Amino acid sequence: MPHIPRPAAVSTVSTVSALALAAGLLVVSSSAASADEIRVHDIQGTTRLSPLAGQQVTDVAGIVTGVRGYGSKGFWIQSADGAADADPATSEAVFVFTGSAALTVQTGDAVRVSGTVSEYVPGGAGSGNQSLTQITKPTVTVESSGNPLPAPVTIGAKSVPAAYAPAGDPAQGGSINALPLRPRSYALDLYESLEGMNVRVGSSRVVGATDAYNELWVTVKKHENDNRRGGTVYGSYDAQNGGRLQIQQLAPVSEQPFPKADVGDVLRGGAEGPLDFNQFGGYTLVARELGGIADKGLEREKTRRQAKGELAVATYNVENLDPGDPQEKFDALAAAVVSNLASPDILALEEIQDDNGAKNDGTVSADATLKKFTDAIVAAGGPRYAWHSVDPHNNKDGGEPGGNIRQVFLHNPERVSFTERAPGDATTPTQVVRKKGRAALSHSPGRVDPLNDAWADSRKPLAGEFVFRGRTVFVVANHFGSKGGDEGLTSHHQPPVRSSEAKRLRQAQAVNGFVKDIRKVQRNADVVVLGDINDFEFSATTKALTDGGALRAAVKSLPRSERYSYVYQGNSQVLDQILTSPGVGDADDFSYDSVHINAEFAQQNSDHDPQVLRFRP
Repeated sequence: MPHIPRPAAVSTVSTVSALALAAGLLVVSSSAASADEIRVHDIQGTTRLSPLAGQQVTDVAGIVTGVRGYGSKGFWIQSADGAADADPATSEAVFVFTGSAALTVQTGDAVRVSGTVSEYVPGGAGSGNQSLTQITKPTVTVESSGNPLPAPVTIGAKSVPAAYAPAGDPAQGGSINALPLRPRSYALDLYESLEGMNVRVGSSRVVGATDAYNELWVTVKKHENDNRRGGTVYGSYDAQNGGRLQIQQLAPVSEQPFPKADVGDVLRGGAEGPLDFNQFGGYTLVARELGGIADKGLEREKTRRQAKGELAVATYNVENLDPGDPQEKFDALAAAVVSNLASPDILALEEIQDDNGAKNDGTVSADATLKKFTDAIVAAGGPRYAWHSVDPHNNKDGGEPGGNIRQVFLHNPERVSFTERAPGDATTPTQVVRKKGRAALSHSPGRVDPLNDAWADSRKPLAGEFVFRGRTVFVVANHFGSKGGDEGLTSHHQPPVRSSEAKRLRQAQAVNGFVKDIRKVQRNADVVVLGDINDFEFSATTKALTDGGALRAAVKSLPRSERYSYVYQGNSQVLDQILTSPGVGDADDFSYDSVHINAEFAQQNSDHDPQVLRFRP
C-alpha cells in the first residue's frame, strides 16, 4: 500500500494489518477518535481514504437512508442538513456494515452509531478497486423513527464533469487515493464525494441491458458518445463515458422483481437511493425508489445476403456451446446464423465445447456438439455446413475446466470448398509452404504456432485454406486471452493496470508473423484473420496484429459510433474483429457488418455480437 499522509494521531499500516489488507480491509489503527463530536464528513474526509480509518468513533449521528438485508448487509446513514459542512469534497453519508448481526433499523430512523472506521476494498486490495469507507462492528442507538430523508443530490449531465479521473500520483504507484477530491473537475471524484449519500438520477437511457444479477446501466449524459441504437460507445482509453452509472435495487427480487430492459430503453422516473461502490461495476446507485422501463423496441439486426460473386466470412462466439445445453439454445443460435447472418459461406465459431461440456473426464472431441449445431442450422432452413477443427489436449486451452473450448470452421460446400491437407494435431504447427508458386499450408486445418508460450492455457489459432470461385482464401480463427485480471475503469490506479494485455500482445505478434509468412510467398494472398480478439480496435493488440501493413482492422471501416460487438458496464465496445490482408482490398472493396443481436439485449443467446465480412476474391 502506498504511503498516505495522515493526522499525527493515526499510525501507519502495520505488518499485523497485512492479512486484513489482503482480504480487502484496510486497518490503520485501533485508537479512539477525539472526544469532540465526530460527524460523518469527518469520517469521509477529503480524499478517498478516511483520515479516521482504524479508529473507534462514538455516537456518529445520522438518518438511515437505506437498509440492505442481503449480500453486504448493513445500512447507510447520512447527516441531517444541519450537520453538514460546506465542503463539496466530503461525503455526508457512510455505510454501516453489520455482517451477520441482526438489522434493527429502518429507513427514516435517526440513529447514533459507534464502531470502527475501516476502508474495505471489494475484491481485495489486489483487484485495484477503490475502497468503501464504512463503520464496522457497530452498536446502534435509535433515537426516533419516521424522519424525512435528506434531500437527494441529483446526478445529471451538467453535474458530472467531462474529464473522467485525475492522473495517478507516480510517487504512490499511480494511485489517486491520496489526492484531494476535485468533484467539479473529475467524474470519479464527484462520485467519490457522494459515496453513500442519497442521490437520484432522473429519467435516463439504458446503456447496459438488465443482466443475470439484476442490475442495469444508465447514462445521465444522453449525448456522450451515443449511437443510433441507444448505447454509449467506448472509443478510446481516454473516453471512459463518465455519465454511466450502475443501477441495482434495495428490495430483494423475491419481493420486487427487477425491471427487464434492453439498451436504448428508458428508465422512466429514474432512481433514488444510496450511492454504493462494489467489485462489479464501481459506483452503483442502490435504488430505494426505482422507476419503470419504457420499451423503445430495439430490434435484432439482420445482415444482407451476400451476392453470388461475394464471399461471406463471419465470426461468432457461441458462449460455451455443448450438447448438454437446452435444444432451445441450439435452435436460437442456428436461427441467428440463417436469419440474422444470412448463412455466411464460412463461419468461424469460438467457444465450442467438447462432447460432454464441462464434465472433466478427458473427452476432447466436439463432433457431437457440432452435429447438433449443424443439424439445427439445417432445421432452421440453412445449408448443411461441413466442419473442420483440431481437438485440443485436455485442459490445455483455458476456459471452463473440462470444457475444452476451441475454434471451429463451418463452411457451405455448395458455395465454397475446403482444402484439406494433412490435418494437424494439438501441438503440430501448420507452416506456410510454396505450391506451384503460390502460398499453401502444410496442415489444413492446422494450428498456428501452438507451442509458443503465448498460447499457454489459451486457445490456439486455427488456420485453414478455402477456395471460392477458383481463388484460395486463408482464414485464421482466433480466441485470444481474456481481460481477466485487468483493473476496472474505476480503479484507484489511473490509468488502470491492464495486465492481461501483455499476453494478447504476444499472441497478436504470433498471428501477425504467420500472416507475413503467407505474404512473403504470395504477396497478394487473400488472408482473413477473425474471431474473439478480446481487445479493442484502438488497442496495442490490434496494432500488433496490423504491424507492417500485414492486416487491416475491417471494423474501422464503420463509423465510430457503430464499432462495437459487446457491452460491458454500459460501454459498447469492440472485442470481436475481422482483419484482412491487402489482397482483400480496402474499405471500398469489402462490406463489413457488426450484427447486433445479443450484446444489447437482456435476453441473449450469447454475450457477443457476430461479425460478417463480404468481399470478392
